[in-house]
Amino acid sequence: MHRNIALHKFILDKAKILTEEWYESLDKSDPYGVYSSNNPEVIANLKKQNYDFHFHLCNIFVEEETVFFQEFQQWIVTIAKDDQHLNTPIHFTLREFSRVREQYLDFIAEYISINETDKNNEIAWNRLIMKAFDKVILKFVEEHQHYAEQKLKAQQEMIQELSSPIIALDNNRALLPLVGDIDTSRAKFILEHTLEQCSELGVSHLYIDLSGVVIIDTMVADQIYQLISALNLIGVTTTLSGIRPEIAQTTVQLGLSFDKVSIKSTLAGALSINR
Repeated sequence: MHRNIALHKFILDKAKILTEEWYESLDKSDPYGVYSSNNPEVIANLKKQNYDFHFHLCNIFVEEETVFFQEFQQWIVTIAKDDQHLNTPIHFTLREFSRVREQYLDFIAEYISINETDKNNEIAWNRLIMKAFDKVILKFVEEHQHYAEQKLKAQQEMIQELSSPIIALDNNRALLPLVGDIDTSRAKFILEHTLEQCSELGVSHLYIDLSGVVIIDTMVADQIYQLISALNLIGVTTTLSGIRPEIAQTTVQLGLSFDKVSIKSTLAGALSINR
């Protein structure tokens, strides 16, 4: 029988000791991450998270497994979406799960040495601990991956917005300076973002400067053509500047016509019109 109130109390009473011993034995030479932090607030929170782990895990000896894992879920989610842990390489966190698991196996051995009448339960309890850790680790990795992907998506969206800024000028004019590589995904974002921003800002004339763009493939060139066409439909006049020879060649190969678009060789030349 896995239930044992005495073992539960034995571990719970020593939870703070477990936490302090664990933290003192941490390899604080990690290049970065929560375990190498010198910030007192981060350290205090890390210890609390570890103590809460013990508070939940020792319940495996007094609760049904289904109830146990349901109650553990909130701790797992809290750690998985914690910024400090999200900024810590996951193999560092898995290393600490393994070290804490060893603590539990040692404590069970210590408890058995004091309560030899329970020696027949040692193997079953060890297996129970191993099973609990395996499930908790698996669930943590799943949740960590979920929140890491959410954070990455948010960062990518922010980068896209910063890399495709609509800069308001005077007389309802605005500038869209494009810099760096433009792939299909970014080109699609630029199309949607530009139309939205021009509408919100009441832009009547948009200058699109391509002098900072090195390479544009056929898909991206087509997206820019579609952007200009869409801007025209909402009443926005477009002026292109800084078109490199290789970009011009791509548009010609595609058969895209910019006859109705004002084109200037430089941004300065573009901005000089309609002032």
